[in-house]
Amino acid sequence: MGGAHFAFTDRWGGVSAVPYEELNLGGAVGDDPAAVRANRARAAESLGLAPDRVVWMNQVHGRDVAVVDGPWGPDEQIPAVDAVVTARRGLALAVLTADCTPVLLADPVAGVAGAAHAGRPGLVAGVVPAAVEAMVSLGAEPGRIIARTGPAVCGHCYEVPAQMREAVAEVVPAARAETSWGTPAVDVVAGVHAQLAEAGVVNSRRSPVCTLESRDHFSYRRDRVTGRLAGYVWLTESSRGTPPGPPGGKQNDGS
Repeated sequence: MGGAHFAFTDRWGGVSAVPYEELNLGGAVGDDPAAVRANRARAAESLGLAPDRVVWMNQVHGRDVAVVDGPWGPDEQIPAVDAVVTARRGLALAVLTADCTPVLLADPVAGVAGAAHAGRPGLVAGVVPAAVEAMVSLGAEPGRIIARTGPAVCGHCYEVPAQMREAVAEVVPAARAETSWGTPAVDVVAGVHAQLAEAGVVNSRRSPVCTLESRDHFSYRRDRVTGRLAGYVWLTESSRGTPPGPPGGKQNDGS
């Protein structure tokens, strides 16, 4: 049975210039497309993945999910979705973030993986429960799903107007938070993990990194014009073991 693998990048080890330095993996933030392609190739190869076997999304802060069995074709329009799931072992799913919460999911027994982009709108819309539901439709069981969330802005830093906080908390009470300086905030990571638990996913782990506080990570709220981090999830096709770690000190969590 192939294992589940999760990896989250930081901003180092790539070729992008300021203000996207260095390992920007986002293709829609104004960076040189050639630099983005080179960065994506570096990141994939460092994980033991073929760059052309990684599925990317056109993320729009919604709850739609695409079921995929291969990367998008060169002439194929990437759909506007915020989660992708697959039952194809060896196919890597990627999610881009720069403060939002990257959510990686895998059921190694069923051979089903998923990746979701959960910002504040996606949290409220329910993109994470939608991703779990799509995985279940492919044979996954919530109790077997392993969930990992990567670097994201923390609840102590994500300041929002009081009315916005209450609107989010009305839908996801666990996301109600306060900044370290005493103003209204939203904790998207806490909300995501509450939704996972409600969906029956009990094996979950979160990154301790706050992107706004860490200069090793991109943060849109801090810098506005900046690059994008990526989270990757895949299931190995055989028992080849855990691939080598990615560049720049990124986390590669093989389970």
